[in-house]
Amino acid sequence: MSLRSKSRLTQVLLLLSLAVLLMGAGDSQSRFESVGHKLMCRCGCNQVLLECNHVGCEYSSSMRSELTAGLQRGDSEDLILQSFIQKYGMVVLAAPPTSGFSRVAWIMPFVVLLSGLVLVVAVVRIWKSKAEPAIAPMASAAQMEGFRRRAREETEL
Repeated sequence: MSLRSKSRLTQVLLLLSLAVLLMGAGDSQSRFESVGHKLMCRCGCNQVLLECNHVGCEYSSSMRSELTAGLQRGDSEDLILQSFIQKYGMVVLAAPPTSGFSRVAWIMPFVVLLSGLVLVVAVVRIWKSKAEPAIAPMASAAQMEGFRRRAREETEL
């Protein structure tokens, strides 16, 4: 191996090792935004924690403080989310998890939509396959005259 190729290899290895080392070092503000948008405020506003804008909302300020404390301790995103779930319950999550029984919450809207579509197609096919009502044949002139005579008799005072 030549000196130039060794130098190039050293540079590549140094770059790769720096990339691996710095992979976990994210901006704390972006982590705050990322985790904060996965949580719901508990004040009843049905808004994401970082979007709750109620004046004097006691829940959002305390929850944001807890989130900041967890990030400053260096807790992982999963650990922070689990601590919020233990304290506030599963309703604190903005979206249900994609594992276990909660997977049903993700699948059911599609199942219901598909079932409705199948039901509509089946009903349309049934309606389309029904026979058209037969048109009654025209009455003869003698029958029409009998109908007219009977109508006059029934409507006379």
